[in-house]
Amino acid sequence: MGGSTPSLKPMFFTYPGHGEILSKEFHYSQAVRIGNRIEISGEGGWNPTTGAISSSLAEEIEHAFSNVELALQAASPDPTTKVTWRQSVAATLKRFCGPEHRPILTVVGVPQLALPGMNTEIEVVALVDLNN
Repeated sequence: MGGSTPSLKPMFFTYPGHGEILSKEFHYSQAVRIGNRIEISGEGGWNPTTGAISSSLAEEIEHAFSNVELALQAASPDPTTKVTWRQSVAATLKRFCGPEHRPILTVVGVPQLALPGMNTEIEVVALVDLNN
């Protein structure tokens, strides 16, 4: 019986810049990979270099999706890996996912998120091709 079994040992990842700062400050990782499954921590809409959160909700949502991409890239070095689920969340989601893919979605209102000024946070589970 040929082929190899994917490792089920969790591997943790953090992207450079503000991701590393948050990891040190709050003692967590942006992503965990177990085999072909990658889970992304809740990614806020901070600028990944400066950590600043825009006062524009549309820009904050844009940054949150970009931070999901950064976390995914940290956990999967294959440059072709993308979030496979790929102003409003629906428009940004459609642009990231493409018009034909409709992921599951839960939108929850909360009085406050982890950082001052945060209005949005995105959590993702992605499956990647083990052959890459």
